Amino acid sequence: MLDPADPQNHTTIVGACTQMLDRHPTRFAEALHAIAEAPPGPVIVHCYGGKDRTGVLVALALLIAGVPEPEIVADYALTQSRLAGMLAEQLAAEPDESLHPRMIEYHDTRPASLTAILRHLDTQYGGSFPYLTQAGLSTRTFDTLRARLVC
Repeated sequence: MLDPADPQNHTTIVGACTQMLDRHPTRFAEALHAIAEAPPGPVIVHCYGGKDRTGVLVALALLIAGVPEPEIVADYALTQSRLAGMLAEQLAAEPDESLHPRMIEYHDTRPASLTAILRHLDTQYGGSFPYLTQAGLSTRTFDTLRARLVC
C-alpha cells in the first residue's frame, strides 16, 4: 500500500491513510480482489502494526460485505488497547520525548480517525464503492467478496 517514493508530508494518521488511499487506489482494489479470489478458507491480512494499511483495507472489505459503519469503526477502535503494550515499549525505548507525541499519533486507532478516513472517501470519491470501482474493482469481484465474507 505504500511506496518509498511517497512524500511523508502528513502529520496525522488520518493524513497518512488518506494519502495512501489517494496515491494507491489500485493497490487497495488488487488486495480486495486477492481476498475475493483466494482459495476457500481463512485469509490473513496483515502489515507491521495491523492497523493502518490493514485497518483501512479491512474496513473497505467490511463495507462491501454490508457491515454497518459504526460496527467497523468500533472494531477498529479495539486495536488501541491491543497495541498499547507495544506503544509503551516504544515510548520507553525512545529517550527523545519530543518524538513521543508523533509516536502516539501514529499508534492512534481512535474511532474519529477511521470515521475521518471514510468521510474522505465520501467527499473525494463519492464513497468507498465508487472509489473501488474507479480503482478497477469489478462488480463480479464485489459480489464474490461479499459472498465470501457473509455467511
